[in-house]
Amino acid sequence: MQTTNLIGSFTLGMLLTAIPVLSAKASEAVPNLYQLQCKNISITYSTTSFGGKPLFTYKDKQQILNFQGTDEIRSVETEIGTLVTVTIRKTVDTGNTVFTLILPRINLGKSNSAPVEIKGITTTNLFSVIPKFNQGQRQTYTTIHLTGTAEAVAF
Repeated sequence: MQTTNLIGSFTLGMLLTAIPVLSAKASEAVPNLYQLQCKNISITYSTTSFGGKPLFTYKDKQQILNFQGTDEIRSVETEIGTLVTVTIRKTVDTGNTVFTLILPRINLGKSNSAPVEIKGITTTNLFSVIPKFNQGQRQTYTTIHLTGTAEAVAF
């Protein structure tokens, strides 16, 4: 009988010890929707959707592009944050252009929303069908400063 009480007391002690850890983790709300803009560009990115796929909308002065799924929206965790990349221009013979968000780690705490400042990078990948023109720097970058909100929403 004492063994049963000892095991029960040990189990209860372990549960009570774990409660603060569990409640601390539960208060870490991670955003799944980002709405961002600067002077000429607006971005909406959700890590998931009602269909279960990530969605990304890129809008500038000339175009509105919609992307969905992990084939079109590439995401990589790095030390500087999550890099989320979409291809905004493709060509057959001169390269392509991609746009990347650098999403910092964000803890919304008990809030569902927080203001954010995020960097966006447009990368032009140069290519030529003439091999001798494929020398030197093959990528150029333009960075922009985006502001907006990061939110945790139910899908």
